[in-house]
Amino acid sequence: RDLQGTIIASGAQDIDRNAAEVMTLKCGGCGAEVVIPIATQMTARCHWCRHVPTLNEQIANGAVPDAVLPFHLTHAQAVEKIAEFAGKRRLFAHSRFKKEFTPENVVGVYLPYMVVDANATSDVVGHGEVLTRTYTRGTGDNKKTYYDADVYWLHRRVEFAVDDLTVESSVDRSNLDIKANTNNIINAILPFDTKNAVAWNANYLGGFTSEKRDQDVEAITPRVEDQHMSIARSQVEAPVARHDRGAGWEQGRLNLHGTRWVSMYLPVWLYSYYHVEGGRGMAHYIAVNARTGETMGSVPLAKGKLFLAAALSGTVLEAAVIAVLVASL
Repeated sequence: RDLQGTIIASGAQDIDRNAAEVMTLKCGGCGAEVVIPIATQMTARCHWCRHVPTLNEQIANGAVPDAVLPFHLTHAQAVEKIAEFAGKRRLFAHSRFKKEFTPENVVGVYLPYMVVDANATSDVVGHGEVLTRTYTRGTGDNKKTYYDADVYWLHRRVEFAVDDLTVESSVDRSNLDIKANTNNIINAILPFDTKNAVAWNANYLGGFTSEKRDQDVEAITPRVEDQHMSIARSQVEAPVARHDRGAGWEQGRLNLHGTRWVSMYLPVWLYSYYHVEGGRGMAHYIAVNARTGETMGSVPLAKGKLFLAAALSGTVLEAAVIAVLVASL
């Protein structure tokens, strides 16, 4: 709450293109960037598609992070989590996926994040309605119900502090293309226990891969501000609860009095499966938070089974809704 100004830790400074402890290889299979510690290894398998990049695919390194949160779950525990997740969805999974599913191919990867503290004030302006009367007019098919309400202009100011807001610092992870992959599931396994992070040491990368940070504070700031505005709106929900016809915020202003930025590597166990159907390819992922065991992901679905299940339930609308959901996966 006492933060003033912008404090940027050394690892969160603008990217140093001459970082020497690690080497970044560009995967020839999917285009992802794989970071390896050059003191212990010279190659690694891509954590997204399992292709092995070559030294000829080396590119400039990103910044070295301030801190790293070490792996807690073992490979065997991650395999168990992923097998359990897929098993619960086996009924509607595509037959090819069930045949080729090999959870042992899970890869441990450190993903880059910015961890942000903030001292903030926000003003939100809008309108709220309080119901005063409900009445009905007309008869039969022409009967209509009317609502009378008092309308209020609302202005609320909230002061709040945010501790360890976790935001992706990779362009590829931030710009999600839901038509080509499902890597947005990474957000679903948050939060991480970032308080247990330790000072950066490249030795923690031994046996794992990682991705480099390729966004600086300036590029990430709009997303951080947007999340802080969401927090501010949630803070004023209780004070306007008496507006039983609803309250809508039409304008908002955020003042970040102080922020602290720390660059951090967070551990994820990642299983990938590339599914092609009807000439369209989709990369599916199952991710495990390597600290808490929280698991989320997607599997390719057998659309025929979904429609059959909907038909057996006698609900045509349900089949249409499922079709839309499948199309969006």
